Amino acid sequence: MPELPEVEVTRRGLLPHVVGRRIVDVTVRHRGLRWPVDPALESLLAGRVVARIERRGKYLLLECLAAPEGQGGADPREPGWLLVHLGMTGTLRVLPQSPQPAPAPGPHDHLDLVLAAAPDAPAGNVVLRFRDPRRFGAILWSPLPESDLPGHPLLRGLGIEPFDDLFDGGWLHRHTRGRTAAIKTVLLAGDIVVGVGNIYASESLFRAGIRPTTPAGRISRERYDRLAVAIRETLSEAIARGGSTLRDFVGSDGNTGYFQLDCLVYDRTGEPCRACGTPIRQIVQGQRSTFFCPHCQR
Repeated sequence: MPELPEVEVTRRGLLPHVVGRRIVDVTVRHRGLRWPVDPALESLLAGRVVARIERRGKYLLLECLAAPEGQGGADPREPGWLLVHLGMTGTLRVLPQSPQPAPAPGPHDHLDLVLAAAPDAPAGNVVLRFRDPRRFGAILWSPLPESDLPGHPLLRGLGIEPFDDLFDGGWLHRHTRGRTAAIKTVLLAGDIVVGVGNIYASESLFRAGIRPTTPAGRISRERYDRLAVAIRETLSEAIARGGSTLRDFVGSDGNTGYFQLDCLVYDRTGEPCRACGTPIRQIVQGQRSTFFCPHCQR
C-alpha cells in the first residue's frame, strides 16, 4: 500500500506537469472505487485550473480554481478540492499527448484528466491518469474552502504530520499516556502521527532501539525523542529514494522506488542484523508483518 513517502513522491512528481494547467476534458471509466465517484465530476472539474497540490497523510489534495472564460465572462463556480487516495494499488501517472497520443487506457485505468498546456509549458496537453487494479483508492470532490478542509470527514481524525514543527518526542510521549497497545500498532493507527506505515514503522523502531511489542504508554520521553528523530529520518530517506516498491507502486513518471533495498530489518527475516549480526525476527501484529532485531531492540 502506498504510504506517506510514496504519496509525497507522487505529489512532487506531479507539480511541474500539473500545477497551472487547465482541465479541458474528464473521462471516468469506472465509478465503483472505494467510494462511488461523483456522477457530476466531469462537469465539476471541466474548465478549472489546478492551482496547487498538497498532501495530508496519504491523501493528495488538488486545489481546483475556476478559470476565466473567454468571451462568456468569468466562471462563477467556487473553488474546490479533488481528494485522491491511492488505496493499495493506485497510481497517478502523467502521460504526454504529443508528439504521440497518450497510450490507450487499460482495464484498470479508471480516470483521465486532460490538462491543457500552460503558458510556460508549450509542449502540449498531458493526461493525468489514475490506475487502480484493486479499486480501493478514491477520487472525491469537496467544495469546502481551505479553512474548512481539515474538518472533512476523511481528514479530521488524522494525526500530526511527521514533518510538522510540533512533532517531537514530547508529542509522542504526551499522546501515548495510558495507551496499552504495542507501539507498532499505535504508530500504524495514524491518529497520533500520520504516514508511519508498516515498512517505516519497523525501520523507525529499529533505529530508535525500541521493540515493536512494547506498550506505547510505557516508553519514556527519552526513547520517544529518539523515535521522533528516527521517524523523520526514515521517511526523509524513503522520499529521497523514490519510496518503496514492493508490488505495484510507481511514481508519476513510471519509475519504481528503491528504499526497500536499504531496509535494515523489513523483509529480512533470518538475515543478520546489520548492527550486531543477530538474525532478524518476524512476528505478526494486527495482521501485519513486523520485523525487528531481538538484540538491538529491547
